[in-house]
Amino acid sequence: MLRLRAGAGRALRGWRKYAVAVVVLAGLSVAGDRAAAAWTEHRTADAFQKAQGLKAAPHVEVHGFPVLTQLAGGTLDRVDIEASDIPAGRDGGRLPITTLNVELDRLRRSSDATEAHAASAKATAFVSYQDLSAALGVEIGYSQDSTKSEPRVAATASLPLVGKATASARVDVAGDHALAFRSVKVGDDLPKAVRTIVTGMLERELKLDGIPDGLALKSLTTTPDGLTATLSGEDVTFRTDDRA
Repeated sequence: MLRLRAGAGRALRGWRKYAVAVVVLAGLSVAGDRAAAAWTEHRTADAFQKAQGLKAAPHVEVHGFPVLTQLAGGTLDRVDIEASDIPAGRDGGRLPITTLNVELDRLRRSSDATEAHAASAKATAFVSYQDLSAALGVEIGYSQDSTKSEPRVAATASLPLVGKATASARVDVAGDHALAFRSVKVGDDLPKAVRTIVTGMLERELKLDGIPDGLALKSLTTTPDGLTATLSGEDVTFRTDDRA
């Protein structure tokens, strides 16, 4: 039988205690870092909720370890934000956003805490037909005239003496933060004056609300459920007055 000398046994027990201490300290370090991440996520969610006028706080996740080191350096490696039901601004011509998912890289705050800057950002914004209808004041849905190469939306309005009139249109990117209805089609069976009214319901540009400087609309997809917009940019600035 292998026997350990008394000194060797004490040394082994000492190493075991040291290993246990290291594990405990590592656990405390992880717990402390997780607490710092949770605090940062809460503060970010609260600021985003107030800036965007949300009824519910968004889900925020801070990536990378250790977060304490990132906070000490003043820059967070990556922050993800998931928000829903972003209302339209006070002025006209803006769209609410049903759901918004944002990925922010190298995020840092300004000294006065009124701005946040990201080295780069990517976002996906979804606008449901229900929200689109409420913004336009007419019923919007997926058009039966849609094809695989050209999906379209249909707008239906009730007009005096005429009843329901429907037009279809293609939805395109019209600027960094705007979309527009193009190639509007109205039934030939309607009087010319009515066709003009129905076409006028769609021939305008609409802005996605609450989009910060530097984040630009890159593509727009029309689906049976609504509109999905992808945005990206570099040197993106978030301000508390982006919705003004």
